[in-house]
Amino acid sequence: MHRLKDDNENLLRRGHRESQKEANQKQKEKFSHLVLGLKEMTVNCSLWQENSLTVKHFAFAKFSEVPGECFLLFNLILLMFLVSVTGNTLIVLAICTSPSLHTPMYFFLANLSLLEIGYTCSVIPKMLQSLVSEAREISREGCATQMFFFAFFGITECCLLAAMAFDRCMAICSPLHYATRMSREVCAHLAIVSWGMGCIVSLGQTNFIFSLNFCGPCEIDHFFCDLPPLLALACGDTSQNEAAIFVVAVLCISSPFLLIIYSYVKILIAVLMMPSPEGRHKALSTCSSHLLVVTLFYGSACITYLRPKSSHSPGMDKFLALFYTVVTSMLNPIIYSLRNKEVKAALRRTLGLKKILSINR
Repeated sequence: MHRLKDDNENLLRRGHRESQKEANQKQKEKFSHLVLGLKEMTVNCSLWQENSLTVKHFAFAKFSEVPGECFLLFNLILLMFLVSVTGNTLIVLAICTSPSLHTPMYFFLANLSLLEIGYTCSVIPKMLQSLVSEAREISREGCATQMFFFAFFGITECCLLAAMAFDRCMAICSPLHYATRMSREVCAHLAIVSWGMGCIVSLGQTNFIFSLNFCGPCEIDHFFCDLPPLLALACGDTSQNEAAIFVVAVLCISSPFLLIIYSYVKILIAVLMMPSPEGRHKALSTCSSHLLVVTLFYGSACITYLRPKSSHSPGMDKFLALFYTVVTSMLNPIIYSLRNKEVKAALRRTLGLKKILSINR
């Protein structure tokens, strides 16, 4: 009898232990599921707030898993960034400190250089950080700020390039009336309209994009917060936003571009009617620099924002982004300084090279 009681007690103890083990195992499984869910929420940069899942942070996609490739691209972009900022700053200083360059053409060129400095500084520093560090995260507010300034400087540049083409058209087609038609007041108004248009349109576009819900994933497959990659992360129907982007692109890219084409058609007709070869050569040389800059900037912008959504690919978008944010900004001061004797002379005076050369002689 005692043995039977002992056996029963042992069986009860074993059963109790097994049930405790099963309960502990279930608790561990529940805890692991909870941790996994929290990890997934962290990866998706999402937080529950006010009964809705919304992205509060974004992260830029890694360029490459090979550190050497990232380091090489970092050095290349850093070099182009420094050349761009230095070159555009020197052009602004040269124009401001040289009374002979206080003309409408160089007034617009100084504005263009200021735009290029802001354009690159709004994007490149964060891009460089993302290339060489794990700190690839950007807040929703930071992303909106970056998009605003990028769009602001870009749209302003589109309008300003059209104003520069109009200025060249007036100088070549109506030289006798140029001084009155392109007075300081007119130039200032054209510049203010360009900057104002860029500010208003970019503010509305940024507000329109960030009124959307972003439910995750949060990884932006791009170097910075641009419109197409951000729209790809939005929840729900984005057809209205895509239509708005297309309308803005048509108004702010295509319309100024058509004005530029019209201006240069008039310039070409006027140049062909000039009797002297020297006059034709001078007119074409003053316009060729601006035409080259227009082709580089508008070409990459049109391919990015006016092509169909189905033809967008992350690789092509990244290549075009590097081109119109870094390459064109770097080439602008080189193009204008190499092809313009007055700018080269002003740059020498600004850098003090003339004094150094005279001392050495």
